[in-house]
Amino acid sequence: MKRAALYLRVSTLDQHPETQLLDLRQMAAQRGYEIVQEYTDRISGTKAKRPGLDQMMTDARRGRFDVVMVWACDRIARSTRHFLEVLDELNRIEVEFVSYRESIDTGGPLGRAIVIIIGAIAELERGLIVERVRAGMRRARLEGIHIGRSPLTLDHEAICRDRCQGKSLREIAKEHRISTASVQRSLQKHLQVSKPVQSQPYIGVTKASENAAS
Repeated sequence: MKRAALYLRVSTLDQHPETQLLDLRQMAAQRGYEIVQEYTDRISGTKAKRPGLDQMMTDARRGRFDVVMVWACDRIARSTRHFLEVLDELNRIEVEFVSYRESIDTGGPLGRAIVIIIGAIAELERGLIVERVRAGMRRARLEGIHIGRSPLTLDHEAICRDRCQGKSLREIAKEHRISTASVQRSLQKHLQVSKPVQSQPYIGVTKASENAAS
């Protein structure tokens, strides 16, 4: 017996998911599925944050069920792109997807073909996004725009002075708003700069002096 999870979403607080729930429970009973969890979101379809959906995907990654059942595809995703991402991830972790209204079942041959097509589209979309990001970074470099975090500017003398006063690495890091590793690197760098250079004797002059003395 396959373990099934039901996902339901209504757009407003005034609506109730009972209609969706009744149809999905009936379908699960007809197929012999065991319903192990029901997830519900009362939120607009355009909202990115969905606690119910997020928890369902987390449980799916943990292998707590084998099938995800929804009343309609637009209930689970806020956009076509989001739907492709959800379906692609469910396929990757080997969780079947069933939609009541569209009669989509990724457990059958036709459903698996749909998953392959959707997976290819999702991969193409990811590739296009990567190319757009790389093109933007190349253009930014050509325009002289710095990419990434700004270099960290440290007051090495102040850090060394605080350390000489007996302050701990944690106290110095908190005062300068940096990590303890940055404090250690700063102290090492200051010691290397301030370390005196020992002069080496010139061997040629020494030998000449020894010959003159002899």
